[in-house]
Amino acid sequence: MSVSAVAADRSVCAPLPVLGRDVLVPLVTGGEVDYAALDYAASAPALQRVWDDVAAYAPYYGSVHRGAGYLSQLSTDLFENSRRTIAEFLGCRIEGGPGEARSGKGGGGRREGDQVVFTRSTTDSLNLLAAVLPENTRVFVFETEHHASLLPWEQRSDVEVTYLNAPRTPQQAVDTLEKALATREPYGPALVCVTGASNVTGELWPVRELAAAAHAHGARIVLDAAQLVPHHPVDLAELDVDWVAFSGHKLYAPFGAGVLAGRADWLRDAAPYLAGGGASRKVSRRTDGGVDVEWHTTAARHEAGSPNVIGAYAIASACQALTEAGFDALVAREQELIARLRAGLAEVPEVNVLSLFGEDAARVGVLSFVVEGWNSSHFAAALSAEYGIGVRDGLFCAHPLVRTLLGSEPQDPGECGAPEAAPGEKSLNAIRVSFGAGTPDEHVDRFLEAVKELVTNGARWNYQTEDGRCVPARSAD
Repeated sequence: MSVSAVAADRSVCAPLPVLGRDVLVPLVTGGEVDYAALDYAASAPALQRVWDDVAAYAPYYGSVHRGAGYLSQLSTDLFENSRRTIAEFLGCRIEGGPGEARSGKGGGGRREGDQVVFTRSTTDSLNLLAAVLPENTRVFVFETEHHASLLPWEQRSDVEVTYLNAPRTPQQAVDTLEKALATREPYGPALVCVTGASNVTGELWPVRELAAAAHAHGARIVLDAAQLVPHHPVDLAELDVDWVAFSGHKLYAPFGAGVLAGRADWLRDAAPYLAGGGASRKVSRRTDGGVDVEWHTTAARHEAGSPNVIGAYAIASACQALTEAGFDALVAREQELIARLRAGLAEVPEVNVLSLFGEDAARVGVLSFVVEGWNSSHFAAALSAEYGIGVRDGLFCAHPLVRTLLGSEPQDPGECGAPEAAPGEKSLNAIRVSFGAGTPDEHVDRFLEAVKELVTNGARWNYQTEDGRCVPARSAD
Protein backbone atom coordinates (compact mmCIF):
# COMPACT_ATOMS: atom_id res chain seq x y z
CA MET A 1 0.00 0.00 0.00
CA SER A 2 1.36 3.47 -0.93
CA VAL A 3 2.03 6.18 1.63
CA SER A 4 -0.85 8.24 0.25
CA ALA A 5 -3.18 5.26 0.52
CA VAL A 6 -2.14 4.72 4.12
CA ALA A 7 -2.80 8.41 4.84
CA ALA A 8 -6.25 8.19 3.29
CA ASP A 9 -7.01 5.04 5.23
CA ARG A 10 -5.98 6.67 8.50
CA SER A 11 -8.21 9.65 7.84
CA VAL A 12 -11.38 7.57 8.02
CA CYS A 13 -11.03 7.72 11.81
CA ALA A 14 -12.23 11.32 11.56
CA PRO A 15 -16.04 11.78 11.65
CA LEU A 16 -16.08 14.39 8.85
CA PRO A 17 -13.61 14.20 5.94
CA VAL A 18 -11.68 17.40 5.22
CA LEU A 19 -9.53 18.61 2.36
CA GLY A 20 -5.81 18.06 2.81
CA ARG A 21 -6.16 14.75 4.62
CA ASP A 22 -3.92 13.04 2.06
CA VAL A 23 -1.40 15.84 1.44
CA LEU A 24 2.25 14.73 1.66
CA VAL A 25 4.88 17.15 3.01
CA PRO A 26 8.68 16.80 2.89
CA LEU A 27 10.78 16.29 6.01
CA VAL A 28 14.20 17.92 6.42
CA THR A 29 15.52 14.54 7.52
CA GLY A 30 14.39 12.92 4.26
CA GLY A 31 11.23 11.40 2.90
CA GLU A 32 7.62 12.53 3.07
CA VAL A 33 4.75 12.07 5.47
CA ASP A 34 1.05 12.86 5.39
CA TYR A 35 0.52 16.30 6.90
CA ALA A 36 -0.93 16.40 10.42
CA ALA A 37 -2.97 19.61 10.57
CA LEU A 38 -3.26 20.50 14.24
CA ASP A 39 -3.92 24.23 13.89
CA TYR A 40 -7.71 24.18 13.57
CA ALA A 41 -8.08 27.10 15.97
CA ALA A 42 -6.43 29.39 13.40
CA SER A 43 -8.23 28.07 10.32
CA ALA A 44 -9.90 24.71 10.07
CA PRO A 45 -9.55 22.85 6.77
CA ALA A 46 -12.56 22.88 4.50
CA LEU A 47 -14.96 20.00 4.92
CA GLN A 48 -15.10 17.79 1.85
CA ARG A 49 -18.87 18.28 1.96
CA VAL A 50 -18.46 22.07 1.87
CA TRP A 51 -16.01 21.91 -1.01
CA ASP A 52 -18.29 19.61 -2.99
CA ASP A 53 -21.32 21.86 -2.42
CA VAL A 54 -19.42 24.99 -3.46
CA ALA A 55 -18.00 23.25 -6.54
CA ALA A 56 -21.47 22.08 -7.55
CA TYR A 57 -22.84 25.63 -7.26
CA ALA A 58 -19.90 27.46 -8.89
CA PRO A 59 -21.13 27.12 -12.52
CA TYR A 60 -24.40 28.75 -11.49
CA TYR A 61 -22.80 31.72 -9.73
CA GLY A 62 -24.52 35.02 -10.39
CA SER A 63 -25.10 38.45 -8.87
CA VAL A 64 -27.23 38.51 -5.73
CA HIS A 65 -30.30 40.80 -5.43
CA ARG A 66 -29.29 42.52 -8.67
CA GLY A 67 -30.41 40.56 -11.66
CA ALA A 68 -33.50 39.24 -13.43
CA GLY A 69 -31.60 36.40 -15.07
CA TYR A 70 -31.94 32.80 -13.99
CA LEU A 71 -28.49 32.53 -12.42
CA SER A 72 -28.99 35.75 -10.45
CA GLN A 73 -32.33 34.52 -9.16
CA LEU A 74 -30.84 31.15 -8.26
CA SER A 75 -27.92 32.81 -6.47
CA THR A 76 -30.25 35.13 -4.57
CA ASP A 77 -32.34 32.18 -3.41
CA LEU A 78 -29.20 30.31 -2.40
CA PHE A 79 -27.92 33.32 -0.46
CA GLU A 80 -31.15 33.86 1.47
CA ASN A 81 -31.67 30.15 2.05
CA SER A 82 -28.15 30.06 3.50
CA ARG A 83 -29.18 32.83 5.88
CA ARG A 84 -32.17 30.77 6.99
CA THR A 85 -30.05 27.63 7.44
CA ILE A 86 -27.61 29.52 9.65
CA ALA A 87 -30.47 31.11 11.60
CA GLU A 88 -31.87 27.66 12.33
CA PHE A 89 -28.41 26.40 13.29
CA LEU A 90 -28.17 29.26 15.82
CA GLY A 91 -31.68 28.84 17.17
CA CYS A 92 -33.27 31.91 15.57
CA ARG A 93 -35.93 31.63 12.86
CA ILE A 94 -36.33 33.93 9.90
CA GLU A 95 -39.54 35.90 9.57
CA GLY A 96 -40.78 38.54 7.21
CA GLY A 97 -37.71 39.22 5.10
CA PRO A 98 -33.98 38.72 4.69
CA GLY A 99 -32.35 38.48 8.08
CA GLU A 100 -35.50 38.98 10.18
CA ALA A 101 -36.40 36.46 12.88
CA ARG A 102 -39.29 35.79 15.23
CA SER A 103 -39.19 36.91 18.82
CA GLY A 104 -37.10 34.65 21.01
CA LYS A 105 -35.97 34.28 24.59
CA GLY A 106 -33.48 36.81 25.86
CA GLY A 107 -32.79 39.41 28.50
CA GLY A 108 -31.88 43.08 28.40
CA GLY A 109 -35.31 44.20 27.22
CA ARG A 110 -38.07 42.94 24.97
CA ARG A 111 -36.80 40.92 22.01
CA GLU A 112 -38.52 42.02 18.82
CA GLY A 113 -36.57 39.71 16.53
CA ASP A 114 -33.13 38.69 15.36
CA GLN A 115 -31.13 39.39 12.25
CA VAL A 116 -28.46 37.27 10.61
CA VAL A 117 -25.91 39.59 9.01
CA PHE A 118 -23.16 38.28 6.76
CA THR A 119 -19.73 39.76 7.40
CA ARG A 120 -16.15 38.85 6.53
CA SER A 121 -15.13 37.26 9.85
CA THR A 122 -15.57 37.34 13.62
CA THR A 123 -13.36 40.43 13.68
CA ASP A 124 -15.57 42.14 11.13
CA SER A 125 -18.73 41.08 12.99
CA LEU A 126 -17.57 42.58 16.27
CA ASN A 127 -16.36 45.75 14.58
CA LEU A 128 -19.82 46.02 13.03
CA LEU A 129 -21.43 45.68 16.44
CA ALA A 130 -19.04 48.27 17.85
CA ALA A 131 -20.06 50.65 15.07
CA VAL A 132 -23.79 50.39 15.87
CA LEU A 133 -23.57 50.81 19.66
CA PRO A 134 -25.73 53.64 20.98
CA GLU A 135 -23.83 56.70 22.14
CA ASN A 136 -22.31 56.49 25.60
CA THR A 137 -22.55 52.72 25.80
CA ARG A 138 -20.40 51.13 28.50
CA VAL A 139 -18.58 48.02 27.27
CA PHE A 140 -17.27 45.36 29.66
CA VAL A 141 -14.73 42.89 28.34
CA PHE A 142 -12.31 40.51 30.04
CA GLU A 143 -8.61 40.99 29.30
CA THR A 144 -8.57 37.30 28.33
CA GLU A 145 -10.37 37.92 25.04
CA HIS A 146 -8.97 37.43 21.56
CA HIS A 147 -8.00 40.75 20.02
CA ALA A 148 -11.04 40.50 17.72
CA SER A 149 -13.30 40.95 20.74
CA LEU A 150 -10.87 42.98 22.88
CA LEU A 151 -10.05 45.87 20.57
CA PRO A 152 -13.01 47.01 18.38
CA TRP A 153 -14.70 49.02 21.15
CA GLU A 154 -11.78 51.43 21.44
CA GLN A 155 -12.55 52.75 17.96
CA ARG A 156 -15.54 54.64 19.34
CA SER A 157 -14.61 57.87 21.14
CA ASP A 158 -18.07 58.03 22.71
CA VAL A 159 -17.89 54.52 24.20
CA GLU A 160 -16.25 53.76 27.53
CA VAL A 161 -14.51 50.39 27.85
CA THR A 162 -13.91 48.61 31.14
CA TYR A 163 -11.34 45.82 30.98
CA LEU A 164 -11.88 43.11 33.57
CA ASN A 165 -9.00 41.15 35.08
CA ALA A 166 -8.46 37.52 34.12
CA PRO A 167 -10.58 35.27 36.36
CA ARG A 168 -9.16 32.04 37.73
CA THR A 169 -12.47 30.18 38.01
CA PRO A 170 -15.75 30.35 36.08
CA GLN A 171 -17.50 31.60 39.21
CA GLN A 172 -14.91 34.33 39.63
CA ALA A 173 -15.69 35.45 36.09
CA VAL A 174 -19.37 35.81 36.98
CA ASP A 175 -18.60 37.56 40.27
CA THR A 176 -16.19 39.98 38.58
CA LEU A 177 -18.77 40.91 35.97
CA GLU A 178 -21.54 41.26 38.57
CA LYS A 179 -19.44 43.68 40.60
CA ALA A 180 -18.42 45.77 37.59
CA LEU A 181 -21.99 46.07 36.31
CA ALA A 182 -23.44 46.85 39.71
CA THR A 183 -21.12 49.81 40.22
CA ARG A 184 -21.28 51.35 36.75
CA GLU A 185 -22.16 55.01 36.48
CA PRO A 186 -23.99 56.54 34.78
CA TYR A 187 -26.64 53.87 34.27
CA GLY A 188 -27.27 53.60 30.55
CA PRO A 189 -26.75 51.21 27.63
CA ALA A 190 -24.16 48.56 28.38
CA LEU A 191 -22.66 45.64 26.52
CA VAL A 192 -20.71 42.65 27.79
CA CYS A 193 -18.41 40.83 25.38
CA VAL A 194 -17.27 37.33 26.25
CA THR A 195 -15.73 34.35 24.50
CA GLY A 196 -17.44 30.97 24.46
CA ALA A 197 -14.20 28.97 24.39
CA SER A 198 -10.72 30.38 24.80
CA ASN A 199 -8.56 30.34 21.69
CA VAL A 200 -5.53 29.83 23.98
CA THR A 201 -6.60 27.26 26.57
CA GLY A 202 -9.73 25.83 24.95
CA GLU A 203 -11.56 26.29 28.26
CA LEU A 204 -15.32 26.84 28.14
CA TRP A 205 -16.63 30.02 29.71
CA PRO A 206 -19.84 30.17 31.79
CA VAL A 207 -21.83 31.88 29.04
CA ARG A 208 -25.32 31.28 30.47
CA GLU A 209 -24.32 32.59 33.89
CA LEU A 210 -22.59 35.64 32.41
CA ALA A 211 -25.66 36.34 30.26
CA ALA A 212 -27.88 36.14 33.33
CA ALA A 213 -25.62 38.55 35.18
CA ALA A 214 -25.59 40.98 32.25
CA HIS A 215 -29.35 40.95 31.84
CA ALA A 216 -29.95 41.29 35.58
CA HIS A 217 -28.12 44.62 35.40
CA GLY A 218 -29.78 45.83 32.21
CA ALA A 219 -26.84 45.08 29.95
CA ARG A 220 -26.68 43.14 26.72
CA ILE A 221 -24.15 40.46 25.85
CA VAL A 222 -22.37 39.38 22.68
CA LEU A 223 -20.78 35.96 22.42
CA ASP A 224 -17.55 35.51 20.50
CA ALA A 225 -18.25 31.96 19.32
CA ALA A 226 -15.32 31.64 16.91
CA GLN A 227 -13.80 28.76 18.90
CA LEU A 228 -17.10 27.41 20.26
CA VAL A 229 -19.31 26.94 17.23
CA PRO A 230 -17.09 24.33 15.49
CA HIS A 231 -17.13 22.16 18.62
CA HIS A 232 -20.47 22.64 20.39
CA PRO A 233 -24.04 23.59 19.49
CA VAL A 234 -24.65 27.31 19.93
CA ASP A 235 -28.25 28.38 20.50
CA LEU A 236 -29.07 32.06 21.02
CA ALA A 237 -32.18 31.31 23.08
CA GLU A 238 -30.68 28.56 25.19
CA LEU A 239 -27.58 30.59 26.04
CA ASP A 240 -29.74 33.74 26.35
CA VAL A 241 -27.20 35.93 24.56
CA ASP A 242 -28.13 38.95 22.51
CA TRP A 243 -25.65 38.42 19.68
CA VAL A 244 -23.29 35.75 18.50
CA ALA A 245 -20.33 36.26 16.16
CA PHE A 246 -18.24 33.66 14.37
CA SER A 247 -16.13 33.04 11.26
CA GLY A 248 -16.59 30.57 8.44
CA HIS A 249 -12.89 29.76 8.35
CA LYS A 250 -13.08 28.33 11.88
CA LEU A 251 -16.17 26.33 10.91
CA TYR A 252 -14.62 24.30 8.07
CA ALA A 253 -15.74 26.90 5.50
CA PRO A 254 -12.70 29.06 4.63
CA PHE A 255 -14.34 31.17 1.92
CA GLY A 256 -14.12 34.66 3.42
CA ALA A 257 -17.41 35.02 5.28
CA GLY A 258 -18.55 35.48 8.86
CA VAL A 259 -21.78 35.99 10.77
CA LEU A 260 -23.23 38.40 13.30
CA ALA A 261 -26.61 37.15 14.49
CA GLY A 262 -28.87 38.60 17.13
CA ARG A 263 -31.07 41.47 18.17
CA ALA A 264 -32.23 43.73 15.37
CA ASP A 265 -32.88 47.04 17.14
CA TRP A 266 -29.36 48.45 17.53
CA LEU A 267 -28.50 47.20 14.04
CA ARG A 268 -31.60 48.78 12.56
CA ASP A 269 -31.29 52.11 14.38
CA ALA A 270 -27.63 52.79 13.55
CA ALA A 271 -26.15 54.18 10.36
CA PRO A 272 -25.08 51.48 7.88
CA TYR A 273 -21.71 49.90 8.60
CA LEU A 274 -20.80 50.52 4.95
CA ALA A 275 -22.60 52.94 2.64
CA GLY A 276 -23.37 51.75 -0.85
CA GLY A 277 -25.52 49.63 -3.09
CA GLY A 278 -27.56 46.94 -1.42
CA ALA A 279 -27.77 48.84 1.88
CA SER A 280 -30.02 51.52 0.40
CA ARG A 281 -33.69 51.14 -0.55
CA LYS A 282 -34.13 54.53 -2.20
CA VAL A 283 -31.80 57.36 -3.17
CA SER A 284 -33.08 60.66 -4.56
CA ARG A 285 -31.68 64.08 -5.37
CA ARG A 286 -32.67 67.05 -3.26
CA THR A 287 -33.37 70.50 -4.62
CA ASP A 288 -30.26 71.78 -2.86
CA GLY A 289 -28.13 69.38 -4.89
CA GLY A 290 -27.60 66.74 -2.22
CA VAL A 291 -29.14 63.29 -1.90
CA ASP A 292 -31.68 61.72 0.42
CA VAL A 293 -31.20 58.06 1.30
CA GLU A 294 -33.67 55.56 2.69
CA TRP A 295 -31.73 52.63 4.14
CA HIS A 296 -32.90 49.06 4.53
CA THR A 297 -34.05 48.02 8.00
CA THR A 298 -33.24 44.34 7.46
CA ALA A 299 -29.79 42.73 7.53
CA ALA A 300 -29.17 44.25 4.09
CA ARG A 301 -28.63 47.59 5.89
CA HIS A 302 -25.15 46.38 6.87
CA GLU A 303 -24.35 44.27 3.80
CA ALA A 304 -23.49 46.93 1.24
CA GLY A 305 -21.78 45.77 -1.93
CA SER A 306 -22.02 42.50 -3.81
CA PRO A 307 -22.61 39.74 -1.23
CA ASN A 308 -20.17 36.88 -0.82
CA VAL A 309 -22.69 34.26 -1.82
CA ILE A 310 -20.09 31.46 -1.95
CA GLY A 311 -18.88 32.29 1.54
CA ALA A 312 -22.42 32.37 2.91
CA TYR A 313 -23.32 29.10 1.19
CA ALA A 314 -20.14 27.47 2.51
CA ILE A 315 -21.06 28.36 6.10
CA ALA A 316 -24.58 27.03 5.59
CA SER A 317 -23.18 23.81 4.15
CA ALA A 318 -20.88 23.39 7.17
CA CYS A 319 -23.79 24.01 9.53
CA GLN A 320 -25.80 21.31 7.80
CA ALA A 321 -22.89 18.86 7.87
CA LEU A 322 -22.31 19.35 11.60
CA THR A 323 -26.02 19.05 12.34
CA GLU A 324 -26.36 15.87 10.34
CA ALA A 325 -23.26 14.35 11.96
CA GLY A 326 -24.76 15.06 15.38
CA PHE A 327 -23.03 17.26 17.92
CA ASP A 328 -23.42 14.70 20.70
CA ALA A 329 -21.27 12.21 18.80
CA LEU A 330 -18.79 14.88 17.71
CA VAL A 331 -18.39 16.24 21.24
CA ALA A 332 -17.96 12.76 22.73
CA ARG A 333 -15.28 11.85 20.22
CA GLU A 334 -13.46 15.15 20.68
CA GLN A 335 -13.46 14.69 24.46
CA GLU A 336 -11.77 11.33 23.97
CA LEU A 337 -9.03 13.00 21.91
CA ILE A 338 -8.64 15.75 24.52
CA ALA A 339 -8.26 13.15 27.26
CA ARG A 340 -5.68 11.26 25.18
CA LEU A 341 -3.76 14.46 24.47
CA ARG A 342 -3.71 15.61 28.08
CA ALA A 343 -2.72 12.18 29.37
CA GLY A 344 0.13 11.98 26.86
CA LEU A 345 1.47 15.43 27.70
CA ALA A 346 1.20 14.67 31.42
CA GLU A 347 3.80 11.94 30.88
CA VAL A 348 6.37 14.59 29.92
CA PRO A 349 7.40 16.55 33.03
CA GLU A 350 9.00 19.28 30.94
CA VAL A 351 5.63 20.21 29.42
CA ASN A 352 3.53 22.84 31.18
CA VAL A 353 -0.07 23.10 29.91
CA LEU A 354 -1.56 26.59 30.21
CA SER A 355 -4.87 27.02 32.00
CA LEU A 356 -6.99 29.69 33.63
CA PHE A 357 -9.57 27.48 35.31
CA GLY A 358 -7.51 24.41 36.22
CA GLU A 359 -7.09 20.85 35.01
CA ASP A 360 -10.73 19.88 35.52
CA ALA A 361 -12.14 22.71 33.41
CA ALA A 362 -14.37 21.74 30.49
CA ARG A 363 -12.73 22.54 27.18
CA VAL A 364 -12.79 22.13 23.41
CA GLY A 365 -9.98 20.75 21.27
CA VAL A 366 -7.58 23.65 21.84
CA LEU A 367 -4.58 23.41 24.17
CA SER A 368 -1.48 25.56 24.65
CA PHE A 369 1.73 24.69 26.45
CA VAL A 370 5.40 25.52 26.89
CA VAL A 371 8.33 23.13 27.12
CA GLU A 372 11.09 23.64 29.66
CA GLY A 373 14.40 24.38 27.95
CA TRP A 374 12.78 25.23 24.61
CA ASN A 375 11.64 28.41 22.97
CA SER A 376 8.17 27.66 21.65
CA SER A 377 8.93 28.83 18.10
CA HIS A 378 11.92 26.49 17.94
CA PHE A 379 9.81 23.57 19.18
CA ALA A 380 7.00 24.28 16.71
CA ALA A 381 9.49 24.55 13.83
CA ALA A 382 10.97 21.15 14.71
CA LEU A 383 7.49 19.58 14.85
CA SER A 384 6.85 20.82 11.34
CA ALA A 385 10.21 20.23 9.70
CA GLU A 386 11.02 16.85 11.27
CA TYR A 387 7.56 15.32 11.80
CA GLY A 388 5.19 17.00 9.34
CA ILE A 389 3.00 18.35 12.15
CA GLY A 390 1.48 21.81 11.88
CA VAL A 391 0.82 23.65 15.15
CA ARG A 392 0.89 27.33 16.09
CA ASP A 393 3.33 29.29 18.21
CA GLY A 394 3.27 32.81 19.56
CA LEU A 395 0.73 34.81 21.55
CA PHE A 396 -2.30 33.78 19.45
CA CYS A 397 -3.77 37.31 19.10
CA ALA A 398 -4.53 37.17 22.82
CA HIS A 399 -1.45 38.94 24.16
CA PRO A 400 -2.76 39.99 27.61
CA LEU A 401 -4.02 36.46 28.35
CA VAL A 402 -0.86 34.66 27.23
CA ARG A 403 1.33 37.14 29.09
CA THR A 404 -0.73 36.49 32.22
CA LEU A 405 -0.39 32.74 31.83
CA LEU A 406 3.35 32.90 31.05
CA GLY A 407 4.27 35.59 33.55
CA SER A 408 6.53 33.29 35.56
CA GLU A 409 7.74 31.05 32.77
CA PRO A 410 11.47 31.31 31.94
CA GLN A 411 12.15 32.04 28.28
CA ASP A 412 15.43 32.48 26.42
CA PRO A 413 15.21 35.60 24.22
CA GLY A 414 18.32 34.55 22.30
CA GLU A 415 17.03 31.20 21.07
CA CYS A 416 15.90 30.59 17.51
CA GLY A 417 12.57 32.19 16.76
CA ALA A 418 12.25 33.98 20.09
CA PRO A 419 10.04 37.04 19.52
CA GLU A 420 11.38 40.47 20.29
CA ALA A 421 10.41 41.79 23.71
CA ALA A 422 9.86 45.34 24.85
CA PRO A 423 12.56 46.80 27.10
CA GLY A 424 12.35 45.28 30.55
CA GLU A 425 10.09 42.43 29.39
CA LYS A 426 10.87 38.77 28.82
CA SER A 427 10.34 37.16 25.45
CA LEU A 428 7.15 35.16 25.77
CA ASN A 429 5.46 32.71 23.44
CA ALA A 430 3.73 29.35 23.62
CA ILE A 431 2.74 26.39 21.44
CA ARG A 432 -0.88 25.67 20.56
CA VAL A 433 -2.29 22.40 19.29
CA SER A 434 -5.90 22.32 18.09
CA PHE A 435 -8.10 19.84 16.29
CA GLY A 436 -11.69 19.03 15.40
CA ALA A 437 -14.08 16.81 13.53
CA GLY A 438 -11.63 16.24 10.67
CA THR A 439 -8.71 15.11 12.83
CA PRO A 440 -7.80 11.40 12.71
CA ASP A 441 -6.60 9.71 15.89
CA GLU A 442 -3.23 9.05 14.29
CA HIS A 443 -2.41 12.75 14.10
CA VAL A 444 -2.82 13.19 17.85
CA ASP A 445 -0.78 10.05 18.50
CA ARG A 446 2.00 11.20 16.17
CA PHE A 447 2.06 14.59 17.85
CA LEU A 448 2.50 13.02 21.29
CA GLU A 449 5.28 10.76 20.03
CA ALA A 450 7.04 13.75 18.46
CA VAL A 451 6.82 15.81 21.66
CA LYS A 452 8.35 12.99 23.67
CA GLU A 453 11.15 12.44 21.14
CA LEU A 454 12.03 16.14 20.92
CA VAL A 455 12.10 16.55 24.70
CA THR A 456 14.16 13.38 25.18
CA ASN A 457 16.56 13.56 22.24
CA GLY A 458 16.42 17.15 21.03
CA ALA A 459 16.04 18.34 17.46
CA ARG A 460 17.83 16.45 14.72
CA TRP A 461 18.35 19.59 12.63
CA ASN A 462 19.74 23.06 13.10
CA TYR A 463 17.39 26.04 12.99
CA GLN A 464 17.85 29.75 12.44
CA THR A 465 15.77 32.91 12.63
CA GLU A 466 14.64 34.45 9.33
CA ASP A 467 12.20 37.35 9.20
CA GLY A 468 11.32 36.75 12.81
CA ARG A 469 10.48 33.08 12.32
CA CYS A 470 12.38 29.96 13.30
CA VAL A 471 13.12 27.91 10.19
CA PRO A 472 15.37 24.94 9.34
CA ALA A 473 18.93 25.87 8.45
CA ARG A 474 20.14 24.87 5.01
CA SER A 475 22.02 21.98 6.48
CA ALA A 476 21.89 19.93 9.64
CA ASP A 477 25.52 20.79 10.50
